[in-house]
Amino acid sequence: MELQGSGCSNSTVWRPEARVAPRLMGWNVPAEELAHIPAHWLTFPEPNPMIHYSLGLLYCFFCFFALLGNGLVIWIFSTAKSLRTPSNMFVVNLAILDFIMMVKTPIFIYNSFNKGFASGILGCKIFAFIGSISGIGAASTNACIAYDRYTTIARPFDGKVTRGKAMIMILLVWAYTMPWSVMPLLELWGRFVPEGYLTSCSFDYLTVTPENKLFVMTIFIFSYVLPMSLIIYFYSQIVSHVVNHEKTLREQAKKMNVDSLRSNQQQNQTSAEIRIAKAAISICFLFVASWTPYAVMALIGAFGDQVLLTPGASMIPALTCKFVACLDPYVYAISHPRYRIELQKRIPWLNINEPTPSETSSAVTSNTNTTTNTPD
Repeated sequence: MELQGSGCSNSTVWRPEARVAPRLMGWNVPAEELAHIPAHWLTFPEPNPMIHYSLGLLYCFFCFFALLGNGLVIWIFSTAKSLRTPSNMFVVNLAILDFIMMVKTPIFIYNSFNKGFASGILGCKIFAFIGSISGIGAASTNACIAYDRYTTIARPFDGKVTRGKAMIMILLVWAYTMPWSVMPLLELWGRFVPEGYLTSCSFDYLTVTPENKLFVMTIFIFSYVLPMSLIIYFYSQIVSHVVNHEKTLREQAKKMNVDSLRSNQQQNQTSAEIRIAKAAISICFLFVASWTPYAVMALIGAFGDQVLLTPGASMIPALTCKFVACLDPYVYAISHPRYRIELQKRIPWLNINEPTPSETSSAVTSNTNTTTNTPD
């Protein structure tokens, strides 16, 4: 232990100078925790305390708005009879994952206001484990939402998702997510380590060994490339179907010398469908925009120039992910018709002005939903 602590052991993966760097450069790291910190971050000077305090305060806002917004989504989508559809089961699952993501923020806030690695390796592992579950789970759930939108719009008669099928898909999402989170937690493959200002934690993408490079590449493919490919494929199919369908309707209407082949009821229903599709596409776009920087950063750390990864740069992906977890529920509040109606009923002081469909229209829409599995 003395040789290892003094940096004389050849078996340690950390550089000897990295063990004294915190004392020389002012990093607030207990001596017993140095072995858990990648030496890369210790080569940078300690940040100004105001950076820690500002980030901690920003995370307080993120935590409040994300827990409030996602809590409302979970509550309303789970209890409103009109929203209990197979499609909306994926919406609830995504809201749960976003909610879980923000549950870990008190660890970051505690570290920030203590200017460093205050929660220790246990807090680090809890933080990274929760982040792994919520991130990979959200990617897989977004792929399920894209598939559901595809079957609803492009294949409404032969591809509808039933409640049983939706539940199986959600269980598969969790089964798929857990191994990628448990393996680094138990250090069976990969590990969780502090990053950036040592107030947050993630996968170890800095250790340059063949085993760790393989882990980074594998998790990059299965937790990012695969879900993103499915999302892009399904939404491209939706766009192609809608464009071709609209083109066919216009050509047919022109032949019949009429403005449109749709009735007012059909136009209203189509408008609701488009709004829901836009909401789903917006959510997936936000997910891609938020997690792509993290994927790029991991690849740079494992295979590129690590000099590019400064503590400040490492915070950008972390902030975008939390920001999107805040935005997701408000996208539904803006774009989802029946969710807006339920908000209007239960929280009238929000002054949401969403027209309520007539009894006849509701009956027709309900019957249509039974056929097409549309969560409007």
